[in-house]
Amino acid sequence: MTNYVLDTNTVSYFLRGEGNVRENIRREITEHYNSYSIPFTVFYEVKRWLFYKPTKLSKEYNQRFDAMYHSVADKADMPFNVWEKAIEVYMLLKSKGQLIGDADILIASYCLVNDYTLVTHNIKDFERIDGLKFVNWY
Repeated sequence: MTNYVLDTNTVSYFLRGEGNVRENIRREITEHYNSYSIPFTVFYEVKRWLFYKPTKLSKEYNQRFDAMYHSVADKADMPFNVWEKAIEVYMLLKSKGQLIGDADILIASYCLVNDYTLVTHNIKDFERIDGLKFVNWY
């Protein structure tokens, strides 16, 4: 069984019905019995996006996201070891001159500590992190 972590862009594609995200989530959960989680960092970024850039669909997206988030069994907490891993990842990326955003470092560190696979369309940034497993469902 694979445990997937949904990145912020994956959730936004799901909400907007873009790409193949909905179909891939449905297939992985119902046909392959895999699971997915949404880290608190992603929750924060999605909610911030919904409230900062209100559109005619923001209310609908917000309701969809709330339903999606509350259906997830693992509301991914960030225990101390994730924060330690995030510091390690940050220092390594900084030493290479390849820093990415703090939220992305936290999401990646959560995946690394738990041996989860990140679902993201942001390959350019996440491929910089050694050992991180990721897929692109877009």
